[in-house]
Amino acid sequence: MKLEDEIKSKFESEYHKLGVNIIYTQYYIQRRVQKLLKPFGLTNQQYNVLRILRGQQPNPANINLIIDRMLDKMSNASRLVDKLQAKGLVDKKPNAIDKRNADVSITEKGLALLDEIHPYLEEQTRELRVLSIEEAEILNALLEKVRVH
Repeated sequence: MKLEDEIKSKFESEYHKLGVNIIYTQYYIQRRVQKLLKPFGLTNQQYNVLRILRGQQPNPANINLIIDRMLDKMSNASRLVDKLQAKGLVDKKPNAIDKRNADVSITEKGLALLDEIHPYLEEQTRELRVLSIEEAEILNALLEKVRVH
């Protein structure tokens, strides 16, 4: 469905429409992922932290590294880590050098949960296959071009 029909609005220009379209599409995808993660007891942000920690293995991460790599920069990474620790999905230990910081690592339980979620997210990305590989490459390049400026 056309964006104008979805949100019942007209746009000043194609650039205005593009900005709204990117935001609308981001929320659309975010809602779908959120719905997928809910049965696993995770939020999008918690899932993002787990993926960051898995990618950091075997080294631990500190909160600043997690913040730097988060998709949602407004998230409270310390609170997210605490919630994941309470679920047994991450370990958090004081840093040996800097006591004000903590070393955070994903647990086996956290890795197993990511493995369990993976097939469902693969199904989710199939929606994007309405685009050809060439179209996906072009869209990725265009979005990166926008972020560079």
